[in-house]
Amino acid sequence: MPAKHTNSRSPLTSCDWPIEQLPGLSQEEKSQFQKCGIKTTKELIKQAKTAEARMNLANKLQVNLQYVNKWIALADLARIPSVGMQYCGLLLHAGIGSVAQLAQTPTHRLHQQIMRLQVATMQRRDLCPAIELVQQWSQQAQKLN
Repeated sequence: MPAKHTNSRSPLTSCDWPIEQLPGLSQEEKSQFQKCGIKTTKELIKQAKTAEARMNLANKLQVNLQYVNKWIALADLARIPSVGMQYCGLLLHAGIGSVAQLAQTPTHRLHQQIMRLQVATMQRRDLCPAIELVQQWSQQAQKLN
């Protein structure tokens, strides 16, 4: 099932992804989401709006709360069309945990953080997204925020 979004310039529509596309989910975790009736990233975000709801979801999924918080952060970042599932994990590892935080982070600083992360973990600068793409993430985050 492909992501649902439009190509129109304005207004920006947030993306909704099948939950099984969330990075790092094990087969068992995917099954647990299905059992809880959570099929998309928007459903995950909707079901986990409060701290109490997140704790209840962690109990239902039989996982530690930190995993639920991570998955919600990934789902939130993946709402941005130019980020999607391809870059939500990279942003989270670079210290960006929400669309709101991305919208407030200066583009040049975020690009440097991602570059440092790529060099430290992969010893490669060439894997770092272009600053223009990082700028697009920021602009779209501001529109969605």
